[in-house]
Amino acid sequence: MNAPETLQIVLVLLGAVLLAMSAARRLPIPNPVMLVLAGLLVSAVPGLPTVRLDPDLVFFVFLPPVLWAAAYFTSLRDFRANARPITLLAVGLVVATAGVVAVAVHTAGLGFGWPAAVALGAIVAPPDAVSATSVVRALGVPRRIVTILEGESLVNDATALILYRAAVLAMMAGSFNLAESLLTFVFAATVGVAIGAAIGWLAAFSRRHIEDVPTQTLLALMAPYLAWILGERLHASAVLACVAGGLVVRRTVSGVDVAPSVRLQARPVWELVLFAINGVLFLLIGLQLRGLVESVAPGGLPTLVGEGLVVSAVVIAIRLVWVPFFAWLPRRLSARLRERDPMPSWQTMFLIGWTGLRGIVSLAAAMALPLALPDGSPLPYRTEIVLITFVVIFCTLVLQGLSLAPLIHWLELPVDDEALREEVRARSHAAQSALDRLESLAGEPWADPRAIGALREQYQDRLRRACEGASNLLAERGAKRARFESLRAERLALLELRNEDVISDEVLLTLEAELDLEAARNGLAELRRAETLAD
Repeated sequence: MNAPETLQIVLVLLGAVLLAMSAARRLPIPNPVMLVLAGLLVSAVPGLPTVRLDPDLVFFVFLPPVLWAAAYFTSLRDFRANARPITLLAVGLVVATAGVVAVAVHTAGLGFGWPAAVALGAIVAPPDAVSATSVVRALGVPRRIVTILEGESLVNDATALILYRAAVLAMMAGSFNLAESLLTFVFAATVGVAIGAAIGWLAAFSRRHIEDVPTQTLLALMAPYLAWILGERLHASAVLACVAGGLVVRRTVSGVDVAPSVRLQARPVWELVLFAINGVLFLLIGLQLRGLVESVAPGGLPTLVGEGLVVSAVVIAIRLVWVPFFAWLPRRLSARLRERDPMPSWQTMFLIGWTGLRGIVSLAAAMALPLALPDGSPLPYRTEIVLITFVVIFCTLVLQGLSLAPLIHWLELPVDDEALREEVRARSHAAQSALDRLESLAGEPWADPRAIGALREQYQDRLRRACEGASNLLAERGAKRARFESLRAERLALLELRNEDVISDEVLLTLEAELDLEAARNGLAELRRAETLAD
């Protein structure tokens, strides 16, 4: 494939991503589902070359920033508070799913040996919670559900990929060593976390000693790749290295020794990178269909699709059983746990159990299977594993992904206002700290009494509003909405003057910058984004 053809494919992919994301915002369809469907449509375009997914490209180019960012935006406090259910899902359920799928496939009469069956089980075991959490966040489900789903997605890929690598080694060698696999798991997890913590600390150290904002942003983008490379080189878990690094950076980036301009400029860069990566990744899932179908022997497709449907039913069913059972069992064994953390509602357990969508990690792992054995003969059942994996991904994304929004509305989950109460307490504490500092500065020779007085009035007003509680905070958000609309009217008026040649573009750019700064200063861009997601 020459350079012009490659460029054409890239442009088609980016155009499909933009169209699919635009359509998803207007339809009750999660973005990943719409992107997969768009990929299926693009793959059917006559004359378009078949796009082959390079597993190394997915693992190295796409996954590190996605995992790092997911850890960065995860609350470590909430993660620790929910460590038990997260571990049961990210480790226990992944291992159980891989085992049950392996048994089902091994006994189904397809001829799968145990190593191949375990490999397939490990490939389809980890859910991809990106699409699920994007829906549940927008619909305002309780924060604990979002925390558990996000925490699970941070760790489950590492568990599955360690099992996967052990199974692939067994496929290549013809035998499976359980003790060696367990030692590999412990080593990979421990060293991976240590590598990530070290890279995260180095990234935080660089922020304190490099004042150039573009350089700091570039270093922040390089950090997850460095963690991944070191993890791979040392045969550790590169996934856990990226997760640990993101968590460490999150704990340090909010310090007063980090310039505000670093946070303000780095965030939109990360948002753009993640938007492009997630869009292309899910689109690539749909684009693989043509190549997968072409690789199947004549007449074998219906059988493999049927097996894929059976495996899909197995992974969905075991999660629906696992979640309530292992919510009940620890409380049954511990009266102290029952008192501290009562049994969650059936609505909560069912929603967590239903959000088992599989995604790009499963497909990339399947495509990364070796083509041949050490003796040069083709790897047995490679094509079957890849196609079954695609069927599982497609079934879970479409069936569970499309049903998430109506399911959440039907379950009528309780309103979670804990985040709002925490915000009120934080605003009150911050305002009082500022007032105390102003009082200590009042006697300084450089302090202008008029400026100190004006600032004192502003913070006293903030403190009063915060002390009045959440209802006042909601009213303040209404005021923000009004301010957003007024700034929008100003912007439209300036555009009208420019279009009528009353003012020049230079004047427009000057005044436009002031409006943008006002919007950023008042958090109006974030307000607009939240309203768009809710709509």
